[in-house]
Amino acid sequence: MQIKVFQGILLPFLGTTLGSACVLFMKSRMNPMLQRALTGFAAGVMVAASVWSLLIPAMEQSQAYGRWAFVPAAVGFWLGILFLLALDCAVPHLHMNSSKVEGPKSRLHKTTMLVLAVALHNLPEGMAVGVVYAGWISGDAGINAMGALALSLGIAIQNFPEGAIISMPLRAEGVSRGKSFLYGALSGAVEPLGAVLTILAAGFVIPLLPYLLSFAAGAMVYVVVEELIPEMSAGKHFNVGTILFAAGFTVMMALDVALG
Repeated sequence: MQIKVFQGILLPFLGTTLGSACVLFMKSRMNPMLQRALTGFAAGVMVAASVWSLLIPAMEQSQAYGRWAFVPAAVGFWLGILFLLALDCAVPHLHMNSSKVEGPKSRLHKTTMLVLAVALHNLPEGMAVGVVYAGWISGDAGINAMGALALSLGIAIQNFPEGAIISMPLRAEGVSRGKSFLYGALSGAVEPLGAVLTILAAGFVIPLLPYLLSFAAGAMVYVVVEELIPEMSAGKHFNVGTILFAAGFTVMMALDVALG
C-alpha cells in the first residue's frame, strides 16, 4: 500500500516535470494556438476531476443526511472557492500573457511571480490527491486504489501541458533553458507536499472527508474559471480551447469511470 501511495502522490509532479522538459528541445516561444489548446485541455480535466472524483464521492459519503446529502459538498465547495480567493489576494503573482501583478504590491522578480501563479493552482490539486489517498488508506471511505489512481493520473496528464505552459514563456523572457525547466518543475513540487501533509493529517481528515473532497473541488474550479478559461479564450476568437476542454473533460471522465 505504501508504495502505491508514494507512486500516486508523485504522478502529478512527474507530469509537471515532463511538461517542463519541453523547453529543453522546443523553440523558445510556444505557438499561441497550442498554448490555448493545452490550457483548454487542462481546464477540462480539472472540471471533470472536480465532479467525478471529488463532488460525487463527497455526496455519496453523506447519504446519511438523506435529501440534505448535498450540504457537506456545497459547504466544502464554497470553502475551497473562498480559500483560493484569499490566496489570490494575499500572494503576489503574475498570470501568463498578463502584465498586471495580482495580489499585494511586491518587488519579486517577474519570473518568481509567474511560478507562484502556477504553484497556486497546483496546491488544490495536491490536496485533492492527498485527500483521496487518505480516504483509501482509511478503508472506511468507499474509495478504492484504482479510483485514487484515476484522479492522480488525470491530474498528471493535465500537468504535462501546464509544465510546458510555465517553462516555455520563461524561456521567451530570456531565462536559460536549464533554469526554465527547473522553475517549471519546481512549480509542481507543491503538489506532493500538499498531498503528503494531507495524508499525515489523515486522523483529522477522515471524519471531514466529504467537506475536504468538495473543498478541493471548489479550489480547482476556482482556478479553471478565474485563470484557465480566460487564458484559453484570450485574443482573437478560436474554438480550439473549447474543443480541447471537451477532450480533457472526456478523458478524465473516462478514466474515473473506467478505473474507479
